[in-house]
Amino acid sequence: MHLNQPLTYGILLSAIIASGGLLAMSTTTGQDALFSEAEAYERFMGRWSRQIASALVGFAGVGDGDAVLDVGAGTGALAAAAAEAAPSSRIIGIDPAAPYVALAQARHPGDRIRFEVGDAQQMRFADATFDRTLSLLVLNFIPDAAKALDEMRRVTRHGGTVAAAVWDYGDGMQMLRTFWDEAVALNPGSAAKDERNMPFCRAGELGAFWRKRGMEQVVEQGLTIETRFTGFEDYWGPFLEKQGPAGAHVASLSLAARNQLRERLRRRLLGDGPDRPIVLTARAWAVRGIVP
Repeated sequence: MHLNQPLTYGILLSAIIASGGLLAMSTTTGQDALFSEAEAYERFMGRWSRQIASALVGFAGVGDGDAVLDVGAGTGALAAAAAEAAPSSRIIGIDPAAPYVALAQARHPGDRIRFEVGDAQQMRFADATFDRTLSLLVLNFIPDAAKALDEMRRVTRHGGTVAAAVWDYGDGMQMLRTFWDEAVALNPGSAAKDERNMPFCRAGELGAFWRKRGMEQVVEQGLTIETRFTGFEDYWGPFLEKQGPAGAHVASLSLAARNQLRERLRRRLLGDGPDRPIVLTARAWAVRGIVP
């Protein structure tokens, strides 16, 4: 992936519909990039990313005065959480998607937090530049995660911390688990697209990966937040904006199948009752390690 490529790491998912599953992901760019619309992503997942970002910053031990790198910064949720927790820290966020970088920088003007286009697999920074290097909800979208982690370790000083978090797509991210359970029940052939097939989303996987790449004092922990929806349309509407594998799946359905899925989800979340606020939980697996 080149540094000037105007797409997020979500381009890995752009071949899902054609290939039939997450396990056949590639960097094909012929189809629309699934995470290319920053504002749509905010409505779909960004609002929950901001909540889990604060938990990751605390878990990673970001302290005032730290030099912090946010890898795969997206719309800037993690950088913002680090800035709030550590007001005198210096923060740089990188993302391969220029639209995301522009939106993040517009939200955080000034020099203290800087965003730039960059590739986690080949970063421009010198060795041992940062005290803390963090990555939120992106590691399992990077083509070569091992290379990315090696780069994160390289740019972090001796004794510094490298930390990351990814959603528990298997069971703990109820918003998506509910969606995929009903989508697969409606069409068993869609099981290959289910995000439970994503790497690093099960307990123990991130910790094992960190140890394999030479990190020390590795700790893995679940981070859980509430996802509150004002009503069913607040839950369902973002799936129509073609964001992520779930949005791509909805876009691939006929109108009749889409309406069937909508009704199955409404019944599961609300039963036969009237519309009302919906509260679900979302768990991410987080890992941190010390650079030897």
